[in-house]
Amino acid sequence: MNYRFGFIGVGNMGGALAKAASRATKQILLCDHDAGKASELARHLNCEFADSRSVAAECEYVFLGVKPQMMADMLSEIKQTLKKHPDVILVSMAAGLSIATIRHMADGDYKVIRIMPNMAASVGEGEILYTTSENVTKVDIGKFLNLMKHAGQLTGTDEELMDAGCSVSGCGPAFVFKFIRGLAQGGIDAGLDRETALALAVQTVKGSAKLFEDSHQDIDTLIDSICSPGGSTIEGVKVLDEKCMEQAVTDAVAASYKRNIELGKA
Repeated sequence: MNYRFGFIGVGNMGGALAKAASRATKQILLCDHDAGKASELARHLNCEFADSRSVAAECEYVFLGVKPQMMADMLSEIKQTLKKHPDVILVSMAAGLSIATIRHMADGDYKVIRIMPNMAASVGEGEILYTTSENVTKVDIGKFLNLMKHAGQLTGTDEELMDAGCSVSGCGPAFVFKFIRGLAQGGIDAGLDRETALALAVQTVKGSAKLFEDSHQDIDTLIDSICSPGGSTIEGVKVLDEKCMEQAVTDAVAASYKRNIELGKA
């Protein structure tokens, strides 16, 4: 193998992971149906680009960064090449597609690492769930984790929990962004300019997450510590409770989970 990592598909998520991987190695080969996109990212990351068959032939770890609905067609294009390289490790980030499904589509019992990343990987703060096929060795996974450490936190889990986990960490950033927008809009409505309101909202979310992480207190205790009786915070919390904000977020995760299951059956 001439390259450590190969990426077939460098859209938002594939591109984010390629950027993170490039901080650990330049032995990266990129491919995308939009050759211009792959070429430009390769130039930016100081690596190379090629077609999908070259990626399958030349790379130790091959990231399958296409949409679930496109996976079967993409793997059919490279499966003859893969047969010549049985030790290749396929890294799938497709929501809903099990390891067994990936192997079936690729027509072989290849080593497979299934991951569910989120977009924060592009800034080194991602949450990446992973599970592996039974033939992925400790050496394989150790090397993979070391090369992907710049993407953020990597958390191993059972495959049957991947869709649930993705519904929280994979989809969650969009839910958080909507909260940030709402928090900032409240400040704008109260008289702040947009730039200031957004900056305050972003730092508040960032600081709150860090506070929870470092305090080792449960969430209810932290909420109570901020909500002084008769104060302003508790009035706002009352509105959130009246509007069933937490239930709305829970329902959003449930809807994402349902869709993940559907994608696996498509």
